[in-house]
Amino acid sequence: MTSREVTRGLLVLVVTLVLQLTVALELQVGGAHPELLTGLAVVAGLVGGPERGAVAGFCSGVAIDLFLPTPFGLSALVGTVIGAAAGQLGSSGVDRSHPLFLPVAAAAGSAIGVIMFAVVGTVLGQPGMLSARAAVAAVVVGVSNGILSYPMGAACRWALGQEGTGSAWRGTLVSGDGS
Repeated sequence: MTSREVTRGLLVLVVTLVLQLTVALELQVGGAHPELLTGLAVVAGLVGGPERGAVAGFCSGVAIDLFLPTPFGLSALVGTVIGAAAGQLGSSGVDRSHPLFLPVAAAAGSAIGVIMFAVVGTVLGQPGMLSARAAVAAVVVGVSNGILSYPMGAACRWALGQEGTGSAWRGTLVSGDGS
């Protein structure tokens, strides 16, 4: 990664963290709120591949872990796995040119991330994480990150210097794919 990509990536991360801590926490549906940093990890993986997805997931996880009462590193672990897995999907032979690929993949990856967070938290001894509330949170997070996937994709493409190599708005996710 170049210093320009690191600087832009940190800017995207900080803006997303601020939006998470100010706006997203106020948007409650059924007691759950959007998790923008989970969506950022998934979309970064879809746009930049497994390595960049893992890095984005780890960094966004560490950033949000500073503000959560759960064990430090739990969000970073889940973010790393989800970002890398999304990157594998984005790098596989799946047709990424369909306009619904990005929102559907972001929604599914984000919902899986919420459930994974609850499962790993339960394994680590955190009480009450695996409940019906986790299912509601998975739906809310999945839907909200699916809706926000195109702006997140544009931000990730900008951070990676891919803004001139296709359009995340059309569903083209990885530079040089010719779509």
